[in-house]
Amino acid sequence: MSGPLTLRTVVVAVLFAALILLPVYAGLAHDRFALVLFTRIVILALAAVSLNLILGFGGMMSFGHAAYLGIGGYAVGILAYEGVGSGFIQWPAALAASALFALVIGALSLRTRGVYFIMITLAFAQMAYYVVSGLARYGGDDGLTIQRRSQFGAPLDLTDKTQFYYVCLALLFASLYLVWRLVNSRFGLVIQGARSNDTRMRAIGFPTYRYKLVCFVIAGTLCGLAGALLANHTDFVSPAMMYWTRSGDLIIMVVLGGMGSVAGPVFGAVALLVLEEALSGITEYWQIILGPLLLLVVLFARGGIDGLLTRVRP
Repeated sequence: MSGPLTLRTVVVAVLFAALILLPVYAGLAHDRFALVLFTRIVILALAAVSLNLILGFGGMMSFGHAAYLGIGGYAVGILAYEGVGSGFIQWPAALAASALFALVIGALSLRTRGVYFIMITLAFAQMAYYVVSGLARYGGDDGLTIQRRSQFGAPLDLTDKTQFYYVCLALLFASLYLVWRLVNSRFGLVIQGARSNDTRMRAIGFPTYRYKLVCFVIAGTLCGLAGALLANHTDFVSPAMMYWTRSGDLIIMVVLGGMGSVAGPVFGAVALLVLEEALSGITEYWQIILGPLLLLVVLFARGGIDGLLTRVRP
């Protein structure tokens, strides 16, 4: 992994160091809001990393990826409501439920291409949205309050905001490492080859459908983990977690940061959410400012922030 020092490498190192040291700053500056904000950023960055695996590397434009956020969150919320507070049960249940849902969606949607694939993933996500909206026992449209965060026993205490932040950050780094290993393996090369020319990959003997289905399930499972973290972070789950606009937010993070780059989704999540927070403090019509900024990135910074950093020579 050694190589020449580039601006991109420096920025990635600075960003990761800043994320690691953020609780120190929050404690010294007595800025609890910064810790809350960046915990949310880290969680959504994990969700964006999972989407980038299928969108950036696999060329699979899923417009229903946020469904896994909701499924993971509701798995935690429902179990907590029913008196099961152990994280050793809640989190595996969230992963399993997300993986199963991704398997069903992928098995059907991957038989199609282009706009049909997009619409099928969107349709399944909306189905999941309306199903949880109708769960009157668990709050329906109003959502479900989680009285207590997942319990893992001493010394891990997720009610401690600093500990919870580092758990989220560790899982983000683990997901980045997993994606890096996957895309640089034979499996990842097949996925990227199928994105470029699926017909040719099948002609030389690769069962691309199975490869893409496995990739799809891995991405859904990772996003379900992000959903479990988000439910613990907000102490609340609602159908809005899986609405199609949330999937749009994740796509923006991936495109803004740089599709097909391992660290790109982290850049995108930080940039988008920090911009949202800063602009919303200036005007309630902050979307009018954010929209043109995103458009400029798409038009003039191909490859997103990661691509822009790669092209800049020190």
